[in-house]
Amino acid sequence: MAPSSSVTQITRARMVNAYLVREDDGLTLVDTMIGGSAKRLLAAAADLGAPIVRIALTHAHGDHIGSLDALAKALPGAEVIISARDARLLSKDKSLDPGEPKGRWRGSFPGAKTAPGRTVVAGDRIGSLEVVAAPGHTPGHIALLDPRDGTLICGDAYSTLGGVATSAKMNPKFPLPAFATWSPEIELETARALRALDPARLAPGHGPVVEAPGAAMDAAIAKAA
Repeated sequence: MAPSSSVTQITRARMVNAYLVREDDGLTLVDTMIGGSAKRLLAAAADLGAPIVRIALTHAHGDHIGSLDALAKALPGAEVIISARDARLLSKDKSLDPGEPKGRWRGSFPGAKTAPGRTVVAGDRIGSLEVVAAPGHTPGHIALLDPRDGTLICGDAYSTLGGVATSAKMNPKFPLPAFATWSPEIELETARALRALDPARLAPGHGPVVEAPGAAMDAAIAKAA
């Protein structure tokens, strides 16, 4: 991550990421990684010298909400936030909305005991972060753009392990995001929409942060089209 960025990446098992975003009132944690990650995330916040005041989830897959319940117990005052659509998946409701593709559900949806304190839609703000609709990997997947430095926290819309790739098509070097994608067709539309934001850096759910990712995003879209 660039020295001037307000976003700090935390990685577990060399492949699953969460992010701490500095705000005036503390830290926003984006995603909670797999189960058993709470102590690591709390320690990372302590190293930054600020409390976690809100927990934002890009989507409801198990490797992104795995430590939510443990963190909510440790941080009873922290606000938990997810998209209005994926809040249903967080409660294990897999019903489809009218018009949504009827493909089978992919990926792990373990749900959580913790209910969100707030749900969001595109255009809302989570601290300084702008909520961007990014459906496809799950129906209510979101990305978060930090307008202060151009960092795009993209969840699983893109991954960067084994190269920048959209989860609309399998990357043989790291196929898991594509295997867990609900609608590749919608995901490809999302990849294009996120590219149009022209982010300064791409911060994925899996893999290293990529600076000036535009050309790499273009290549990933071309491979998936």
